[in-house]
Amino acid sequence: MDRHDRIAGGLYGLLIGDALGVPYEFHPPTALPPPKQIDMQPPVGFPRSHPNVPPGTWSDDGALALALLDSLLTCDRLDLEDFALKLRKWYEQGAYTPDGIVFDAGIQTVKAIQALQSGIPPYRSGPAGEHDNGNGSLMRVLPLALWHTGDDRALVADAHMQSLPTHGHLRAQICCALYCLWARYELAGDEAAWSTASDRLRDIYGNGQARIELETYVRPDDPLPGEGKGYVVDTLRSARWAVMQGTSFEAVVRAAIGLGYDTDTTACVAGGIAGIRYGLSGIPEGWRQQLRGQELVQALLARLWQHHG
Repeated sequence: MDRHDRIAGGLYGLLIGDALGVPYEFHPPTALPPPKQIDMQPPVGFPRSHPNVPPGTWSDDGALALALLDSLLTCDRLDLEDFALKLRKWYEQGAYTPDGIVFDAGIQTVKAIQALQSGIPPYRSGPAGEHDNGNGSLMRVLPLALWHTGDDRALVADAHMQSLPTHGHLRAQICCALYCLWARYELAGDEAAWSTASDRLRDIYGNGQARIELETYVRPDDPLPGEGKGYVVDTLRSARWAVMQGTSFEAVVRAAIGLGYDTDTTACVAGGIAGIRYGLSGIPEGWRQQLRGQELVQALLARLWQHHG
């Protein structure tokens, strides 16, 4: 695999993981089909979530990831004002979706976009209370790592900043930063990418409040798996667990979905890392063919290749 294959794998991996998880969302793990039967089209008789959504359609996770990538490529930097406009364009017009339809939107993200609509600036539009730690900024952040050419400290700073329009709490920002470093070291072929990313983040944070938050709540050395829930730390743990379970892209995303509940987001976050690890060539051809909205994805990838030269 070359770097292009890994970068394309990351983008396709998050979109395919998201689309694969859409029909199973909200179901507990005991209600899901066996792993080998988890597919874009669920088994006959399975009560699909979002039954009117065609198989192979990504949800808000993928749409907002593409919005972030478009903003980065358009501005050649992280510009919160531009990104906020693209968040609104998704919510108000269905941009970055295969059909122009928004069929799923997180409560906290909607609240933040409504704040943007009212004129609140994007650096403080995201709710920032203790209970405002959903996974909405984590699910979309991977394109930042795929695009970024700065050093680790700059990547961490941008990961924090991109969270602010919708998720202002420090914990959500830290999870985004750890995930971006994880993706960066996976992209570099580091077999201990999670551990390397965790240690690097500690170095960057030093002994300040972010370090305390990292060790107290995120606890990157804690091996406990997540539960497939929408809490940002749980989603990151769930994705890490799923990546550790699999030896292929399909095994990783099926393990992520098997946790139940927020299946599209867990599989999106895990699928992005698995796509980097196994490359675009390691994603099943059938799933790639079933993904809808390919023209949009290919256009953004072409711009990303230009960015990287």
